[in-house]
Amino acid sequence: MPHHLRVPAPPGPPLTGHLPFADAPGVPDPIEVTSRCLTRGGRPWFPVSGEFHYTRYPAGEWEEELLKMKAGGVTVVASYVIWIHHEEIEGRVRFDGDRDLRRFAELCARHGLDFIPRIGPWVHAEVRNGGLPDWVSARDCVPRTDDPVYLEAVGAWFEAVAEQLRGLDRAHGGPIVAVQIENELYDQPGHLLTLKRMAQAAGLSAPLWTSTAWGGVQLPPDELLPLYGGYTETFWTEADGGWPDTCRKHFFFTHQRDDEGIGSDLRPVHVRGSAPDASADRFPWATCELGGGMAVSYHRRPRVDAADIAALGLTKIGCGSAWQGYYMFHGGTNPAGELTSLQESHATGYPNDLPVLTYDFQAPLGEYGQYRATYDELRLQHLLLADFGHLIAPMESVLPSTRPLGQDDRDTLRWAVRGDSGSGFLFVNNHQPHEPLPDHVGTSFTVEFPEGGPVSLPSAPVTVPSGAAFCWPLRLDVAGLRVEWATAQPVCTVQDGGRTVLVLAAVAGIAPELALDEGTVDSLSTPSGQVTHTGGRVLVTGLRPGTDALVEVETAAGGRVGLLVLDAATARTAYRGESWGAERLVLSDAGVVFDRGEVRLHSTVERPSYAVFPAPPAREGVPDGVFARYTLPADGTGAGEASVTLLRPAGPAPEPATGVQGRASAPADKYFDTAAAEYRVDLPEEVPPGTLLRIHWTGDVGRAYVGDTLVADQFFSGRVWDIGLDRIPAGPLRLRVLPGSEGADVYVPPEAGDGWGRAGVERVELVTVRRRAVG
Repeated sequence: MPHHLRVPAPPGPPLTGHLPFADAPGVPDPIEVTSRCLTRGGRPWFPVSGEFHYTRYPAGEWEEELLKMKAGGVTVVASYVIWIHHEEIEGRVRFDGDRDLRRFAELCARHGLDFIPRIGPWVHAEVRNGGLPDWVSARDCVPRTDDPVYLEAVGAWFEAVAEQLRGLDRAHGGPIVAVQIENELYDQPGHLLTLKRMAQAAGLSAPLWTSTAWGGVQLPPDELLPLYGGYTETFWTEADGGWPDTCRKHFFFTHQRDDEGIGSDLRPVHVRGSAPDASADRFPWATCELGGGMAVSYHRRPRVDAADIAALGLTKIGCGSAWQGYYMFHGGTNPAGELTSLQESHATGYPNDLPVLTYDFQAPLGEYGQYRATYDELRLQHLLLADFGHLIAPMESVLPSTRPLGQDDRDTLRWAVRGDSGSGFLFVNNHQPHEPLPDHVGTSFTVEFPEGGPVSLPSAPVTVPSGAAFCWPLRLDVAGLRVEWATAQPVCTVQDGGRTVLVLAAVAGIAPELALDEGTVDSLSTPSGQVTHTGGRVLVTGLRPGTDALVEVETAAGGRVGLLVLDAATARTAYRGESWGAERLVLSDAGVVFDRGEVRLHSTVERPSYAVFPAPPAREGVPDGVFARYTLPADGTGAGEASVTLLRPAGPAPEPATGVQGRASAPADKYFDTAAAEYRVDLPEEVPPGTLLRIHWTGDVGRAYVGDTLVADQFFSGRVWDIGLDRIPAGPLRLRVLPGSEGADVYVPPEAGDGWGRAGVERVELVTVRRRAVG
């Protein structure tokens, strides 16, 4: 089916100088806010932020994990500063060890990452009391209001945070680009302004002051930059509620920024239909909580897949996002409280029981730093934004006039264009969770621009496969070569001597085609396929994507450009970073980290390999297309084998219990002593660093103990259960697993099968993640 869209003439320049945000005087790259996008140093700026809670991760591993985030395309690290983690006991404010906020911010700065402290005081974050210490909640005051008793405690907290961050603001060359006030407070604009003024008075400074903006929020006019979110699934809705409509809508292209569903278990929901948001003409579309995964609660255990997260992220760019912010990008573990456990639970009046320790969130980087497929999918998008985000950010989002019939419409192709007067990017999303979308046979597009006439693609209609989500360039200039269109997604550019190479990713199931403006081409050679000249364009068809699919172009202006089209799978192994004295493209199934000239691989295989383009000087590798490939020798650090022994079979499942809002409650601690199946895990005497115990299990709730100390826990959702052995004390390890009760109102994803009702450990294995320097 042909699809047509007209990009209107630009509506005029964006508003500037209308908001009271100002960067520090004299900074070389001042950050400003226009009504359409952020700018930095006078150039459109498309940030990518990722949430990582330092208090939920060992301080000794922060640096490597931040480098993983950077290699994944994150440019801004956001973190809640969780009050109860720092001052569980009144008057004893701790910033030591895993609570060392200042060191965390300094590590961000060391590696060129911006930092956003989200200082609360109420943060939610699935933390006890939303992060307020018990002693604050116990005071005779009304939290989250301008009650003087509450503000007195908050003032002291803000001063403590400000002291930790003193000298790390932009005026002193520091990494802090924004400060978030509160979280999910939708009806107290006066209190939000009070908190901002208190934070400023305490000494906190940033060019941007932000607030979450979902749920029909009321913000003090122009004082806080509204940030939005969107999740593929939820743990906070009812067990039997099905896939929420507020999640479903994120897989359509729309100009509605708000998400009425986030936090809907804690406030009334006012669904506002599809009306554009009131602030859209004054603020750019910025996000801080695009779901990088999803937590599991006891009563509802959603399972998210990499394709879900990738489709949501790409769709938001097509919708008009000018800031991609992910929650969480890195999972973690709740610290052990000195007085109580620190997770959200029915015991503290919340509608959801969360695990005591795990806060893995199914994030791109897991609780123990595990790489997930989501990381690869998002890195592909972030590479695009690193090179072309300055083009995309100021472009308007334009939707086709033929709109889907509604959120149940699965038949209308979902697509949009980000465009300006003569160029743009075409976005297509044909994926959503739970309810697959159909193939779209005979698809073609025509996009009319105010200047330069229409762009029609492909050369012949194609089938857009079910599950596909992609971005195609329209009139993209690359070092003097104009790519009229391509049916492959731009990834990044790499310099190869005097040649600029544009790397593209083919879309699985769609043959890549390249259409080049004939007036910018002097000569062209291709390793495969056919070259035709038609309608003022040079068209390359039949190209076989891969590491050798480099189309070489001599431009009319005398330059040299390469167009390298990787197949879809290989593109998801691509990293770009400084290595061997230059910026290079590295392909590897391992995780790749770039650390001030050193390259490190994180891999679970004994002999990991990587390929580099351009090839490093004076290093002989095996040719892999235009890449040089290298394989590391085995290092002999195998973990050996673990075994598991049943010590006690499970008893009858505990009787179902309910708590807040009538939702199912997690079983009481006593049942782990009486009703749980108990297993002993025997480990080798020496286990290499970075080893995970991977547990294949069934049941309702699993807990791991060393002696009487709880060291890990999990709610069953059908996935394996990993425990980082570096994190737990020495000693015999025991697993206790409870069966689920048939009468409990608990949602377990269909992929989990019938394992929820059966308590058992099927097998265990040791997985060693080797960290190895190369080069």
